[in-house]
Amino acid sequence: MNEEFLHLSPERERALLEHLLQFVTEEKAARMRGVLQERTEWVRVVLEDIFQPHNASASVRSCECFGIQHIHVIENRYAYTLNREVAMGSSRWIDLHRHRDPDTDNSAACLKELREAGYRLVATSLSGDAVPLSAVPLDRPLALCFGTEEDGLGEGLLASADLHTRIPMYGFTQSYNLSVSVALALQEIRRRLDAEGIDFRLGADRQRSVQLGWLLRCVRNGELLARAFLRETFPDQAPPA
Repeated sequence: MNEEFLHLSPERERALLEHLLQFVTEEKAARMRGVLQERTEWVRVVLEDIFQPHNASASVRSCECFGIQHIHVIENRYAYTLNREVAMGSSRWIDLHRHRDPDTDNSAACLKELREAGYRLVATSLSGDAVPLSAVPLDRPLALCFGTEEDGLGEGLLASADLHTRIPMYGFTQSYNLSVSVALALQEIRRRLDAEGIDFRLGADRQRSVQLGWLLRCVRNGELLARAFLRETFPDQAPPA
């Protein structure tokens, strides 16, 4: 969502949401409401230097299927590229945060942002001190970090993480496809969140904000319609054209 729509007052946000809902079918609106009931910000996914569009896109798709709203993509060496056929529209429903400043250690910047937001940083790893997913604490929000199949996560991210976790493997090949790793990890974490009774779903205010972001992306000319509505309805508060 563009910055101009991130800090609307509750009054303006509600009014704008109702306005944009006119442009989707009741079936679509009902589907959104149902999906929102299972959406979470308790878990975020971090993808570091994923160079294959197929793997990056399939991972985004897996995240969306498990109700993850936020994905952080670190682009130190490789740019994130979406394969729309693989993603199957999933990128429309998630918030993608791209860390790609050419003059910055984007891994460190991403981790700093997440840590300051209260997230426990959990790196997937084959290291000897990695704990099983069943032992990862869920008492506060966590960011699950994944690297490439070939190299895994970078040394800097591994060293900075609060905890290492491993995904069980029982064969000779000690590497799942990236999107498979993401799906397996999220399946276990989501199962535990439900089983342990953790309040991980979005509250009403956050549901409203997330739905507004969805509408801005999926309604044709959504942002133009939103600006026009705010200028007309709240002329003293509307964002610039």
